[in-house]
Amino acid sequence: MADHATTNHEPVRFESHPSHYVHWRLDFPSEHGGKVARLVMDVKEERGLRPGYPLKLNSYDLGVDVELADAIQRVRFEHPEVKALVVTSTKDRIFCSGANIYMLGSSTHGFKVNFCKFTNETRLYLEEMSAESGIPTIAALNGTASGGGYELAIACDDIVLADDGSSAVSFPEAPLLAVLPGTGGLTRLVDKRKIRRDLADAFSTIAEGVRGKRSVEWGLVDEAPPKAKFDEVVKRRTEALVGKSKRKDFPAMKLAPLEVKRTEAGAEYKYVSIRFDRKARMATLTMRAPSASEPTTPAELAKAGSSAWAVQAFRELDDVLLDLRFNQPEIGVVALRTAGDPEKVLAVDAMLAAHKEDGLVREVTLLVKRALKRLDMTAKSFFALVDPDSCFAGSLLELALAADRVYMKDEDGVTVRVSSMNGGAFPMGNGLSRLQTRFLKDPQMVSRVLEQTGPIATEDAQKLGLVTFAPDDIDWDDEIRIAFEERAAMSPDAMTGMEANLRFAGPETLETKIFARLSAWQNWIFQRPNAVGEKGALTLYGRPERPEFNWNRT
Repeated sequence: MADHATTNHEPVRFESHPSHYVHWRLDFPSEHGGKVARLVMDVKEERGLRPGYPLKLNSYDLGVDVELADAIQRVRFEHPEVKALVVTSTKDRIFCSGANIYMLGSSTHGFKVNFCKFTNETRLYLEEMSAESGIPTIAALNGTASGGGYELAIACDDIVLADDGSSAVSFPEAPLLAVLPGTGGLTRLVDKRKIRRDLADAFSTIAEGVRGKRSVEWGLVDEAPPKAKFDEVVKRRTEALVGKSKRKDFPAMKLAPLEVKRTEAGAEYKYVSIRFDRKARMATLTMRAPSASEPTTPAELAKAGSSAWAVQAFRELDDVLLDLRFNQPEIGVVALRTAGDPEKVLAVDAMLAAHKEDGLVREVTLLVKRALKRLDMTAKSFFALVDPDSCFAGSLLELALAADRVYMKDEDGVTVRVSSMNGGAFPMGNGLSRLQTRFLKDPQMVSRVLEQTGPIATEDAQKLGLVTFAPDDIDWDDEIRIAFEERAAMSPDAMTGMEANLRFAGPETLETKIFARLSAWQNWIFQRPNAVGEKGALTLYGRPERPEFNWNRT
């Protein structure tokens, strides 16, 4: 397959497996009776995703984060016995020095933005694992954690830092690189760990960071024992987390590799396909309903494994969205289509709703939620197209609700369907369902929509506020063509900014703050000459020259 990424390297792929990890080791120490998983960071300097930069001091690139995301998902699905996770390092006096600076300096702007976005989605997945799956985490900092390394630490519930006289936590981006901790660092300092603003200000401008007793006093870590007692303290705090875990037992589900056939024209999975029109800068993404009967009980779900539609289809959606982000930058507008039998989707939804307290069902529902949130955060214009062959029902209706516009053909037999899962099972980053976000002005419309028990025809869908435009058969082709051509002709920068502003109406949360600020920081600061100009700090990092700044405040 030809590479359409913004670099001259091979397309990025997002599947991995513990047997293929290069930079992490996932193990289960016997001292905790199998109830604790341990993720050990041991980045191989010479094994970066692309040639040209060594991953020194446990610095990371996208390949390291892909493995981390895979490990988190496998702990959740394949190891139901685990009640806590320890994240640590094998390097002496180094936990993680953050994102590799030379990788960032040599990457296109688009890659940097998508890298930071994926990294933060992974951090949020780690936090969700604690909040929703009952697997709290502890960062065992056996050495310095700086930049993205400390961001990984503050995504955990507890932080223990070895007080060995040299190990510190730091955010050195502002003083050293003229950028910021771009994957939620500052937001987590003040919103999550609730560090006082003045202390957070001082911390974020001290390049060498904060060590030992002061790091505890400022709230940057939870405990900083001397090196001789480090393991003892980590064990004590880990066992306390195990004791607080509310994780429910369920049969393990092994996640089989996804099967996909890629060509120049697109990609074909079992339930998802994508077709590219590169000349028009457009794509068509289609999700298909189950083709056969699906599990009706948690036991049947466990037996079906990762081939169950709710697991496989949304893993495929997740994979294709990441491919769109990293490997298809020229694609600007995506048509969202669905196909198949709505009743089969509604039956899956009914099973998930009826057994929502089951541990495995909960993980599957959270997986669907995560894939849909990935769509919310993808910088492409999404237009949902509802026609006679569509299957926008229940969990697949969420695709339309996530779209920037919904076009529904005004023709007999064209319908959409709702299920109870549209009532809040898949919340957005703002904490609301997509229906709630849609109807901020008229909250009662949410219940009116959810009361619909049968197919909703185009006219009724319009009255319920589910449709943007409803062309008839005569106008359909021309109106869709013109809408896509007009959108593809607009500035991609303006569209990205507009969509990001409009998609997250309603309350602000830690998550929406992170992504809003990330977009602003990365799309502004990362392009300013003070950072990436010929004499910018990021450009000159590691060289003897000092950066030259334009001192005008903007």
